[in-house]
Amino acid sequence: MAYVPGVALLAALAVGCSAGSDGSATDADSKPGGSTVTTAPPGKYRTLPAPCRAVPGSTLKDLLPGVAELPRQQQEKALRGSPTITYDTDRKVGCSWKADAPDSTRNLSIDFERVVSYDPLVSDDDRARSLYVKKENAAELPGSSTPGTAPEKGAPTSAGGGEKGQEKETGKAGDGTGSADPSPSASASTSSGTPGTPGGEDLRPRVVDGLGDAAFLDDLLTRAGSTAQHRTVSVVFRTSNVIVTVRYGEQPALVTKVPDSKELQDKAQSLARKLAEVISE
Repeated sequence: MAYVPGVALLAALAVGCSAGSDGSATDADSKPGGSTVTTAPPGKYRTLPAPCRAVPGSTLKDLLPGVAELPRQQQEKALRGSPTITYDTDRKVGCSWKADAPDSTRNLSIDFERVVSYDPLVSDDDRARSLYVKKENAAELPGSSTPGTAPEKGAPTSAGGGEKGQEKETGKAGDGTGSADPSPSASASTSSGTPGTPGGEDLRPRVVDGLGDAAFLDDLLTRAGSTAQHRTVSVVFRTSNVIVTVRYGEQPALVTKVPDSKELQDKAQSLARKLAEVISE
């Protein structure tokens, strides 16, 4: 029966081919890239408001008292503001204003930054959150949280606090007056508020509650040589994938006068909340 081995050989080859086919299918399924990758969702905001038209004229007149004293044409020019030069107005825009009055000079600037993540696995919101945290950590807020873990949505701040070099110090707040530091090289901040001030209001740089998804306020007073002291209050907040920065400053005409921290902080925060509404419209 010489034909039997031949039949057995054909049967063995058939089994081998069948096994090879099954193995190939299994290998194909296990190769990388076979599964579907989920792309992170885009940010809520796709456009930015026109910055020089984002602040109402009545608000600008309140923030820049010197404007009201100008002739009509000069007043209109001052209220128009100066747009910030940027290379991509779809991603970042800004505007600034300045007004001189007999007793002081005030300046205001606002910046809108729309954050876009180019990593398909990282959402625009997550990228914006990361950039915001870097800004807050760079401000070195007294009693702030561990770097990289900036609180959001009204997380409480510590009552304690360190100093940011010689640029932030605790002092009397509210009356906007004080004696100038006699040292010509001084660069210091005063009237950042203490629990001992009337009403116990703390005016130190801090996290701000109820503004966007996360927000903080910085307060810096500088003086170079024998010139008047200049205070700048900055409010930075994030809402979804947009980061907004408000800077409001004053330089009194008198060398011995210290800009009022409470007034500048209150007005800067009020403007920031209005801008948060403008973005959401």
